[in-house]
Amino acid sequence: MRVLIAEQDHPLYAQLLGELAPDLEVLTSGDSAELSRLAADCPVWLGQPDLLATLLRQGHQPQWLQSTWAGITPLLAEGLRRDYRLTRAVGIYGQVMAEFVLTYMLGHEREVLARLVSQVERKWDNRQGQSLAGRKVLIVGTGDIGQRIAEFMLPFGVKLYGIASQPREQAPFVEVAGLDQLGRLVGEVDYVINLLPNTPNTHDLYDAALFKQFKPSGLFINIGRGVAVVDADLVEALKEGHLAGAVIDVCRQEPLPQRHPFWTAWGLLLTGHSSGPTSPPMMVELFLDNLRAYKAKQALRGEVDFERGY
Repeated sequence: MRVLIAEQDHPLYAQLLGELAPDLEVLTSGDSAELSRLAADCPVWLGQPDLLATLLRQGHQPQWLQSTWAGITPLLAEGLRRDYRLTRAVGIYGQVMAEFVLTYMLGHEREVLARLVSQVERKWDNRQGQSLAGRKVLIVGTGDIGQRIAEFMLPFGVKLYGIASQPREQAPFVEVAGLDQLGRLVGEVDYVINLLPNTPNTHDLYDAALFKQFKPSGLFINIGRGVAVVDADLVEALKEGHLAGAVIDVCRQEPLPQRHPFWTAWGLLLTGHSSGPTSPPMMVELFLDNLRAYKAKQALRGEVDFERGY
C-alpha cells in the first residue's frame, strides 16, 4: 500500500515507517510541487493538516487521512472536500499536556515568577508557598486529553470538575456538566483549563461576562483553541482583577502580532503553542494501529465527524 507523508519532519516519519512497516511504499518530499505530484494517486495520507489542506485544495483526494495534530481546523475550511475518512491524533498528548498544566499550576501556587522578580531586584523573598491539595480544577473539554490530564492531577489532591457537550458521570470528576453550566462553575473553582476544539459553539466563549464570574484568585489556562477567547476582554479582566492570571498557549493568530495586547497584559504568560509537542514514534504507532483497522474495515481511533468538527 502507498502512503503519502506530508510533514515538516518527513524524513524521520519515513525512517520510522520504513523500520516498522517495510512492506509499505512510502512517498514523501520537502518540495511542494513534488508532493502534489505524489498525492495524485495515493490512497492514504499521513501528515500535518496545513500541508494536507493544500493538497486537498489542489484537487487531490485520499481515501483516508491521518492527521498528526489533535486539531484539524485547516482541513475543515470552507470549500474543501469531505468525502474521505479523517482521523486526528489521539492518545499521544495526555501526559505532555498534563505536565504542561501542572507546571504552571504549581508555579502559580509557589509564586515562581514573583520570586524571580525578587531575585532580579535582590530582595530576599521568604513568602510561604501554597499547595494544590484541596484546590478545585475545572477542565473544559473532558475528552481524551482532558481525561488524561485529570488522571495525572489526582495524586495532588485536587477536586476535579468538567465541562462536556452533555452532562454525564465520568470518573474521576466530581461533576461533568454541560456547556451551559460554564458560567456557574468558573466562579467555584481555582483553575479553569480550556481544552475545547474549534467549533462554531466554542467561538468567543470566554468573554467579558464570563471573566467577571471567575474567582479573583483564579488562574485561566488555554491549551484548546485561541478562538474561544475574546482577547480584549481577557486583557481587561486581568487589569480589573476579575482573575489572578492567565497562561495562554494558543492564540487566534500565530505567531502573535507584535502589537497585540497579550504581549504586555498584566498577569498573562504566553507559551507559544508549546503545550503538546507531537512524538513521531508515538504518532507512527497510532498510524500503524489505525492502518491495520483500516485494512480490516474496522473502526478507526480518533475518526472525525465532519458535522461536529471533531
